[in-house]
Amino acid sequence: MFNPMSMEGRNIVVTGASQGVGEAAAEMVVKLGGRAILVDVQGDKLEAVADKLGEGNAEVHVGSVADPGFVQDMVNKSVASSGAIHGLVNNAGIVRAAMINKMPIETWQQVIDVNLSGVFYCLQAVGRHMIERSKDGDKNPGAIVNISSIAGRRGTIGQINYGAAKAGVLGITMSAAKEWGRYGIRVNSACFGIVATEMTETIRSEKFRETYMQQVVLQRFSTPEEVVQGVCFLLSDASSYVTGQHLTIDGGSHIGF
Repeated sequence: MFNPMSMEGRNIVVTGASQGVGEAAAEMVVKLGGRAILVDVQGDKLEAVADKLGEGNAEVHVGSVADPGFVQDMVNKSVASSGAIHGLVNNAGIVRAAMINKMPIETWQQVIDVNLSGVFYCLQAVGRHMIERSKDGDKNPGAIVNISSIAGRRGTIGQINYGAAKAGVLGITMSAAKEWGRYGIRVNSACFGIVATEMTETIRSEKFRETYMQQVVLQRFSTPEEVVQGVCFLLSDASSYVTGQHLTIDGGSHIGF
């Protein structure tokens, strides 16, 4: 049966793949017939994810997306072992909370390094490879999905570093889409609301739950498995004429023009 979201024969890089959204994205890629290239700093967890995905369905690269040397080496090794990279889920991210007037510079920089610069490093390295394939005649060199957040569209309290990084991801997405459209490379972002992962445990706790839940039209937090369906849509041929867009997957938390 025809499936426009099929990943058959495609190798997809997923950063932050050891848990949460990244792990769910890798699982969905494999379920759709693709092969996942797993990237994270947590080696033991990453190996466990690879084992769960099954032999031949994944390869593992342990390192930080904030290190451009590691990122380029990861791409080179992935191309050497797989033949080509057809997609990127630019998902790796961290949270380091503090109010603006109390935020240490290193706390600001840690989040910017991973959530913004890391997105650029991965996009640049994978994009260069896709451009070369396009120049060699590949009419469908690949798709990139950068993971953003509604925090980057409306701001956030206690996480100005995170909000700034996620807003920057939207700019990266639009700029890359405009530059690389002539090569057939599509670049989009997925903007999540509150997803039930380890990263959101604090804001989903009893202390903050009701405040945030009041903003969600569907009156529940999402699961990683829910949101990655939209990510895989943007990776797949089902979105073949979509680029430079921000798909908001947030249960209606952010509704507006």
